[in-house]
Amino acid sequence: MTKHFRSRLADVIRQPLITEKATRVLELNQYTFEVDHRAAKPDIKAAIEQLFDVKVAGISTMIPPRRSRRMGRFTGKRTRVKKAVVRLAEGNSIQLFPES
Repeated sequence: MTKHFRSRLADVIRQPLITEKATRVLELNQYTFEVDHRAAKPDIKAAIEQLFDVKVAGISTMIPPRRSRRMGRFTGKRTRVKKAVVRLAEGNSIQLFPES
């Protein structure tokens, strides 16, 4: 575990990503999260297992290129985003959409 998140694993996971592709892979027991760009795979695994009380089978991470954005004549870059696709062990699941 890296020194950034030794005492605060809840800061590793920012939010779940709900896209078309992320919704399709839910059937394969894979969940997509936006994570802190400094987080390593052991940090992400520990945070998911602690927060959701599940067993993680594997993690894939990616840092897509930053996109340029324009507001009138001003250009800039979007914030840095790191995505993590977490594959859970058989029989485990995360309730992303609570039933009302």
